[in-house]
Amino acid sequence: MPVVAIVGGTQSIGRAVLEGIQERGTDTAIVLSRKYNKEIEQELGARLIAADYDDVTSLVKLLEENNVETVISGTNNFTGGGAEINLIRASELSSTTKRFIPSVWGCRYGPDKSDFPAAMPKIASEKELEKTSLQWTAVCIGFFLDYFGMPKVKSHLRPTTMVLDIVAAKAAIPGSGDVPGVFTYSQDVGKFVAALLTLPEWEKESYIIGEKLTWSECLRLAEDVRGTKFDVTYDSVELLKSGRVTELPGHVPDYEYYPKEQVQAIIAGFQLLFEEGYMDFKPKQTLNNLFPDIRAVSAKEMLEMGWKL
Repeated sequence: MPVVAIVGGTQSIGRAVLEGIQERGTDTAIVLSRKYNKEIEQELGARLIAADYDDVTSLVKLLEENNVETVISGTNNFTGGGAEINLIRASELSSTTKRFIPSVWGCRYGPDKSDFPAAMPKIASEKELEKTSLQWTAVCIGFFLDYFGMPKVKSHLRPTTMVLDIVAAKAAIPGSGDVPGVFTYSQDVGKFVAALLTLPEWEKESYIIGEKLTWSECLRLAEDVRGTKFDVTYDSVELLKSGRVTELPGHVPDYEYYPKEQVQAIIAGFQLLFEEGYMDFKPKQTLNNLFPDIRAVSAKEMLEMGWKL
């Protein structure tokens, strides 16, 4: 079977993709990580290989020795995309590697987002891919539904609060709250990516549509499932553009990792994507259409799994 290397496959979206590939069984998955850990390897049920992302030459050797045909990046490249750039360069130099999926897992960014920290490494990776002969695709999934069902639902993502604080029954709606956006469960993403690997040719964008809803609709669903009205505020576009949002109780734990101002700016930037229509995908074709056997979890189902008594 073709060999797929998943970068960052021990956690987050990389782990969900690994599980999707293992379930489908049409490719052999190996996982690349900065450190080898036997216990984690046994837990994953896949070979875990230590990789030096700072050394392109060693990466080329690793890819060739393991006969890797496709590299899937699940790296957290928010703090800098150097590792992914080196992986792209190594994949281009590798005699066995032909395809690459960069760490997008959201939406593709336009030139107007070139100063948005979360977009910068992703834009840089796409520019690097354009220089290569690799076949590549950006997997666009919108916003992860997992956050609506945590901690009960199966997910390898780290909990994040954005717009809806379901625990506290509070919401800070960006803009009008009436611009549609796509919401998709990470486990469904893993299944669709595994199916994507079976296609002989890829488009530059591969869309997965869990469900398309407005934030106002998400709010009503959350209120219905929890059986209570939320305390709701609306953050204006002007406020979001200033890098600020209404603080929700669920934001506070993130201050342990980043300063409050930085957390606010990150959240504001992502919420602007919804109001500006970046998440309102309108593709001619989706992976849902190509693989109708895979049924995506809806927002209502996710909320019920997480919160229905």
